[in-house]
Amino acid sequence: MNPENIHSVYFIGAGGIGMSALERYFLAHGAAVGGYDRTECPLTEQLCREGADIHYEDDPARIPKAFRNAADTLVVYTPAIPADHKELGWFRANGFEVQKRAEVLGTLTRRAKGLCVAGTHGKTTTSAMLAHLLHESGTGCNAFLGGITKNYGTNYLLSADSPWVVIEADEFDRSFHHLRPYATVITSADADHLDIYGTEEAYLESFAHYTSLIRPDGALVVRRGLRVDERLAPGVRRYDYGRTEGDFHAENIRIGGGRIVFDFVSPLGNIADVELGVPVSINIENGIAAMALAQIAGAPAGEIRRAMLSFGGVDRRFDFKIKTDRLVLLSDYAHHPSEIRQSILSLREVFDGRRITAVFQPHLFTRTRDFHRDFAESLSLLDEVILTEIYPAREQPIPGVTARIIYDGLRPDMKKRLCRKEDLMDIVRTEDFDVLVILGAGDVDNLVPAFADILRPRS
Repeated sequence: MNPENIHSVYFIGAGGIGMSALERYFLAHGAAVGGYDRTECPLTEQLCREGADIHYEDDPARIPKAFRNAADTLVVYTPAIPADHKELGWFRANGFEVQKRAEVLGTLTRRAKGLCVAGTHGKTTTSAMLAHLLHESGTGCNAFLGGITKNYGTNYLLSADSPWVVIEADEFDRSFHHLRPYATVITSADADHLDIYGTEEAYLESFAHYTSLIRPDGALVVRRGLRVDERLAPGVRRYDYGRTEGDFHAENIRIGGGRIVFDFVSPLGNIADVELGVPVSINIENGIAAMALAQIAGAPAGEIRRAMLSFGGVDRRFDFKIKTDRLVLLSDYAHHPSEIRQSILSLREVFDGRRITAVFQPHLFTRTRDFHRDFAESLSLLDEVILTEIYPAREQPIPGVTARIIYDGLRPDMKKRLCRKEDLMDIVRTEDFDVLVILGAGDVDNLVPAFADILRPRS
């Protein structure tokens, strides 16, 4: 399949953040774009304004005429779509080419030089940062991101003349096995998606297989200390990185006054006095990984330094809505125990001595079942936890698996409560907060604008 020769593309799961980047790619190349999603949201509304034709009822009769010709229509779907989906079944029964989103991205990495970011967490911020570095340096790239960048207001960047494509390498459903990276970073390998993999061993083996797909002339950059490290495929240039040690690392780290500055140490050329545009400590490691790939792609040192300072971050990734000496409100997508731990530790470092409260909405029954003790351990680093019910996403309830099993494992002496999502507005209206972070990958983030409206007069 040559994506540029496709006349029309139909997306099932059109409102997904990863799918929307592909929709924008095909719109930019002149294809007709349409699709289905279960619910209307701001992202689908924006896509429709950009030219997509999206509806919200699973009914083959609703498929527009422009997408009913199997000869020139590609159908793209996400693994979250159930097997009994009516429209997906209609396309398959009528001879359409049907591909997962990851297969389409894999085609793009074969036709360009893929710079891919893999890992349990850190993918979106690192890949968005990398795309920004390449864009601002003049090296350029096409980028398919898992979040909306603050700098560009989109999750897709277009650069017609650049050979580079930046892609998040998603391990869910082994999607990243469709990619053929030129160079890749692995940020983390904490077990996740055990509903797919079954065991941590199988999860780690999937990363090993992914690294075997790197092009022979390419490179692998791995965060130091990962359990997956000894399994990774040999035969390509290999580097490691870390906060203060590794082939790529930081020295002379200076944190204070709302700023983080450090010297970047690299076998490809050191860069002094790098300042983070989003000054949270986890972005030191994210920045090291992004700068490593940017150097591999040939971006100049001075342009990398300037672009690191101008990087504005990504929606829902340490996304500050209010930030004053009296009150802080932010949203963070962290939804795995290791992500939550890193998020809280970063907040502790930046807001030393302040009282930190989190609203946490667990994401998926299986993840809660498999990691509830780890969730409780990470959340116990907070001063206060407000737990809501589990966001099910694609899953059906599991008997005995509720937010209560996380609650019961929290530190006994901390302030904690369980509540319904619909009660959160009253809690925010009536209680005082110092630093309030909204954690999770579900839909509780939709309430953040209203929280900000309530809290802003107090800030």
